Amino acid sequence: MSKTNNFIFVVLHIVAWLIFVGLCIEAGALIVNFVYSLFKPEIVAYLYEKLDLSDMYARSKWAYFGMYSFILVISVMKAVMFYIVIRLLIKLDLAKPFSSFVSEQISLISYFTFSIGMLSFIARQTAKNLLHRGYEIDQLYKFWVDSQAFILMAAVIYVIATIFKKGIELQNEQDLTV
Repeated sequence: MSKTNNFIFVVLHIVAWLIFVGLCIEAGALIVNFVYSLFKPEIVAYLYEKLDLSDMYARSKWAYFGMYSFILVISVMKAVMFYIVIRLLIKLDLAKPFSSFVSEQISLISYFTFSIGMLSFIARQTAKNLLHRGYEIDQLYKFWVDSQAFILMAAVIYVIATIFKKGIELQNEQDLTV
């Protein structure tokens, strides 16, 4: 592996760690917001993202818990997905990249990406339904605006996972014939 490729790989590894830490901070802050909103709703306007859904909570606790559940699950799933990416980058051997571990991790990343995309799409449609019922949902769109991108990305990652599976089969076949 050349020095340029090694440098790029190290930079990607650092970027993945930074994204993972950022997503963990976001998920943790949203969880803290949620807990604070249950026990001390008047302070929520000063917390992370100023995600104040107290009007929704006053009108319907079901709508409030549903929307906040979507937000929390999506943010935690994004953090877990990047944890899987980091685990993959740590154990990836660029000299021999076609291994069953790599293939499984790439498949897992594609499943998480698809799940995030579908859950974001369902959350967006649910929020639109709440908008028609007169709820204020302007603050919520930023949490699932990229649902189509995640679904498309899942398809691309799934294709890559399939290629890796085929590469493993060919590598194992070649190892047996030698």
